[in-house]
Amino acid sequence: MVTGLWGRTEQQDFRSRIRGTLLGAALGDALGAPLAGLSLDAVRETHGPDGLTGPAVAHGRRGRITAATQLTLFTVDGLIRAHVRRDTGVWHPPTDVHRAYRRWAATQHDWGPDERRADNGWLAQQEWLYARRDPDRACLTGFGDDVLATLDQPKNPAARGAAAAARSAPFGLLVGWEPALVLQLSVECAAQSHGHPTAHLSAGALAVIVHGLIRGDSLDAAVQRALGLLGARPGHQAVTDALQRAMSAVTKGPPGPDAVEALSHGKATPAAPDASHALAVAVYCALVAEDVAHGLRLAVNHGGDSAAAGTLCGALLGALHGETALPPAWLAELEGRATLLELCDDFALEMTQGPTLHSPSASSPGWLARYPRG
Repeated sequence: MVTGLWGRTEQQDFRSRIRGTLLGAALGDALGAPLAGLSLDAVRETHGPDGLTGPAVAHGRRGRITAATQLTLFTVDGLIRAHVRRDTGVWHPPTDVHRAYRRWAATQHDWGPDERRADNGWLAQQEWLYARRDPDRACLTGFGDDVLATLDQPKNPAARGAAAAARSAPFGLLVGWEPALVLQLSVECAAQSHGHPTAHLSAGALAVIVHGLIRGDSLDAAVQRALGLLGARPGHQAVTDALQRAMSAVTKGPPGPDAVEALSHGKATPAAPDASHALAVAVYCALVAEDVAHGLRLAVNHGGDSAAAGTLCGALLGALHGETALPPAWLAELEGRATLLELCDDFALEMTQGPTLHSPSASSPGWLARYPRG
């Protein structure tokens, strides 16, 4: 790991980009949720010739998130706990993230928080998270037991959808890590539910791109770094091809739904989702976006996985521009915004001030109650 001194300006920028990444991803998720299963023609028939232009009702009201955002929250929780547990001499982040995903799995079948679970911590006590929001089947089966998958023995080796990528932006927030380690960790954790290389390498690519943006790279430079790292990975071709198609599409005319539809393969059968398609849409829309709202509208109006593409695009745009660039009217309606903000700030505290919160010699009881060492 790389360490450095955090000045006040650097901490403020880091927190803004964390908030931008996670809130942006949640906004894209909520924006795309009402379009699940719709073709581009059906989107236009339902929402008009311009498609969906702002938040619409899904799961009972506007601004509701899906399982992608739920799992993103638990990814952050797992990463915080991994850093806290370093004090015990135990350092294996994939295990801590997997335990966090197991806590998410409990929210999908329990009525509410189980106070008998000593390791719940703060996040698993949030009652609003105990709701099923179209969870991907591979996530339910992948996190259905305590067996920790590995790249050699992944869960669901045929699963190539975008659900793993949609929860993986938080790995890119590990700014003290080298990009190759960010890629390795995100890929290992994605394989805990999505064993196909297209799925877990798409998750890794997203994390590496976010990592570059958080460090101040341009989006183009961050994508190029991801391409360089992916090239050494078995089974990378579908993902690298998707990224190259996205970059190439920028130069082929003005942005619009036809370009997005071509990248999304929206006419493909719903039984064969592909994470690389959602990644290509997200990168293209982030590259051509006039602002965050414009980029997210482009990212969800197609016949592919609208919620996943919106989630990935929102993470990229939020990491690139920070929280103040997010559309405030959309934020006002976003489900779970208070929880998201609190978790963002906790992550920033852990990454920048961890030794003052916990160490072998001293610790904050309140912090360890929120994030038990286990």
